[in-house]
Amino acid sequence: MSSRPLHIAVNTRFLLPGDQLEGIGRFTYETLRRLVALHPDVTFHFLFDRPYDTRYLLGPNVVPHVLFPPARHPFLYVAWFEGVVARWLAKHQPAAFLSPDGFTTLNTRVPRVTVVHDLAFEHFPLDVGLLQRKYYHWFMPRFAKASEQVVAVSEFTKADIVKTYGLSPAKISVAYNAPADLFQPQPEAGQREVRRRFSHGQPYFLFVGALQPRKNLGNLLRAFDLFKTTGGPAAANAQLLIVGRKAWKAGPILTAYQRMRHQTAVHFTGRVVDADLAGLYAAARATVYVPYFEGFGIPIVEGQASGSAVLTSNVSSMPEVAGKGGALLVDPNDVERIAAGLTQLWGDADLRRHLIAKGHENLRRFSWTRSAEVLWEAIEAATRRRA
Repeated sequence: MSSRPLHIAVNTRFLLPGDQLEGIGRFTYETLRRLVALHPDVTFHFLFDRPYDTRYLLGPNVVPHVLFPPARHPFLYVAWFEGVVARWLAKHQPAAFLSPDGFTTLNTRVPRVTVVHDLAFEHFPLDVGLLQRKYYHWFMPRFAKASEQVVAVSEFTKADIVKTYGLSPAKISVAYNAPADLFQPQPEAGQREVRRRFSHGQPYFLFVGALQPRKNLGNLLRAFDLFKTTGGPAAANAQLLIVGRKAWKAGPILTAYQRMRHQTAVHFTGRVVDADLAGLYAAARATVYVPYFEGFGIPIVEGQASGSAVLTSNVSSMPEVAGKGGALLVDPNDVERIAAGLTQLWGDADLRRHLIAKGHENLRRFSWTRSAEVLWEAIEAATRRRA
């Protein structure tokens, strides 16, 4: 790169005020705070779409900018990215524009680095609304092709981008997610307190994620009901905690819940603060996460880091992320197989210990610092390519 002072623009619209970070927001926060620290001589211009929380000013080399309107609707996506962001880039001419959330602008000559988390909308288009679907299908392939460098969050997602959009593999690097530092095993006394607060003192399975179709909660609820029905006395006190906000198209999930025989054993907590989430993972009998498609699946590694056995899906990125022997894998479309997995995890302490040990070994593959370095290498490659 040039010896002149560098200015990098970053789309930070997923750094939401308050304790609201989900998968993309978590990736944005964890990688950016390391990038900012690793490159103190670089000025990072954070582009927010709403008033920001000052905790996201991650260093003295961060300059915040609020560009309205808030971009949370397809029409506003266009207004924000192709309008106000493009005008800002044209005016300030940073060395590169980094976008950690998969969206960028077509209306710029500034080199772009775009992080793609998944192409779920390409494979399951009916899981999103009509306008979102039209926006994604038109813009996302063009974003990927217009970006000088693309960063995927798993080898699975990289291969999916190559196959679906025809991009060269040489243009795509991989930066994994990783568990945050707060996800760690906790003492038994703390675990008992978590169970007292959230599950009436009873042992529980834990699901973490937004209530939306791809998370496959309908099948998980049906499988848990089958497990409770067929598990006999051993399953009598088993609970299921579902931690996450109600997102979109959650109706079928709620219908599956209403049809359950064992409704009272299921607890919807909504979103919880990070400290409570760490405790919930650590105190769970097992983490159960069975989407039918993921670009990464961060609850898998958060569960492993917390000393929880993990049950997850045998499709898309999830076997890659879980690692060899790091989770019990099941077919997410087979309710009976999911129920059988719950039965195994509930009753077999040796299996849980084995999965916990393998999960701990698997965590060596994931590092937010390394992922931040991958982003920086992509920024360097993008600017070299444009030069």
